[in-house]
Amino acid sequence: MPEAPAPLTVDALVFDAYGTLFDVHTVATLAEALAPGRGAALSQSWRSKQLEYTWLSSLMATPVWPRRDFATLTAQALDYALEALGIALAPAARTRLCDAYLTLSPFPDVPAALAALAPRPRWILSNGTLAMLTPLVRHAGLDAHLDGVLSVDAAGAYKPSPAVYRLAADRLRVPVARIGFVSSNGWDAIGAKAFGFTSFWINRAAAPVDRHGPAPDRIIATLAELPPLLAPAPAPR
Repeated sequence: MPEAPAPLTVDALVFDAYGTLFDVHTVATLAEALAPGRGAALSQSWRSKQLEYTWLSSLMATPVWPRRDFATLTAQALDYALEALGIALAPAARTRLCDAYLTLSPFPDVPAALAALAPRPRWILSNGTLAMLTPLVRHAGLDAHLDGVLSVDAAGAYKPSPAVYRLAADRLRVPVARIGFVSSNGWDAIGAKAFGFTSFWINRAAAPVDRHGPAPDRIIATLAELPPLLAPAPAPR
């Protein structure tokens, strides 16, 4: 029987928000009510195009065509998905779908896992704007388990730009390798590892590891699996 890997020592933890702490496909329920029989497809297409737009927006940004924020890209991705699927929605219904990003449900294991990771500092680092993330965290009741929220807007780029991960390193002021970064997006976990973080990929879909960068330090199926992988946190001084 193979030995369990040695516990990893991290002094602070940084979490992706969408898809990691919060289930982006919460919107599928509302989408199904607004477009019967098409809700799951709309949710999937919307999310895929949303991520694609973040990468393209970072790559294309110039003084003439500046990077759009995540709220704008989310709305644009929804418009694309609706047209691609041939779904016609009234403006009020479209607004309801965009606003659903403010009330996404956390995955069931998230509150207990975050609590178990105390007393280490626990931060969100997300593509979302602070205007999107702050009410989302509060609505889910996760503000009791988090020390703060960082938005990529402060870096002027989207993940996986190293400038984004630098935001967390500068804010936490601990050695980069002793910051644990947690994401359900494999490309994000790889980007964080390439930056120098200790990286954890929540691979809920049992997907293969992407080959374009260094593999995450640990691959887990749920956030609940993370606390046992870490060495005990030092006692507060």
